[in-house]
Amino acid sequence: MDIDRLKQSLGDAGCSSDDIGRIVRMFAEDEPDMALRAIRKNRCTLMAQLHESGRKIDCLDFLIRDLEKEIRQTK
Repeated sequence: MDIDRLKQSLGDAGCSSDDIGRIVRMFAEDEPDMALRAIRKNRCTLMAQLHESGRKIDCLDFLIRDLEKEIRQTK
């Protein structure tokens, strides 16, 4: 894999500069399995954040519906 492309892709995915450096070193040291494991770990972290954000949005949607219902009832 082209190192510049790897760095760009990791940066676009929101990886920290420390993670990018670590993963690039793994590829450079011919440890692609370790690099892939680190990339998957970052993906899992992002997925967990996505699910948590979805849960928070669901809570806000419920609150909005509840408040809109209450406002309609008071008119």
